[in-house]
Amino acid sequence: MRYEVTLPNMGDDAETAIVSLWLADEGDIVNENDDLVEMTTDKASFTVPSPKTGTFLEKAVEEDDEVKVGDVLCILDI
Repeated sequence: MRYEVTLPNMGDDAETAIVSLWLADEGDIVNENDDLVEMTTDKASFTVPSPKTGTFLEKAVEEDDEVKVGDVLCILDI
């Protein structure tokens, strides 16, 4: 089943973040809580962990893209 990983609410009033570095690649097996991507806002850097265990299918955004809270970052097959 396809599962969309989205940019979570960052809790510091930031509405957007920049994709800094992908830590997982298409085809990788990822476990729940494995870091998938590094993100940066004007106030902080953070990682987005995998919410599920599965296979990393595809990136929905590329490094240096700006994304909004709720935007799809990648797709997992769970």
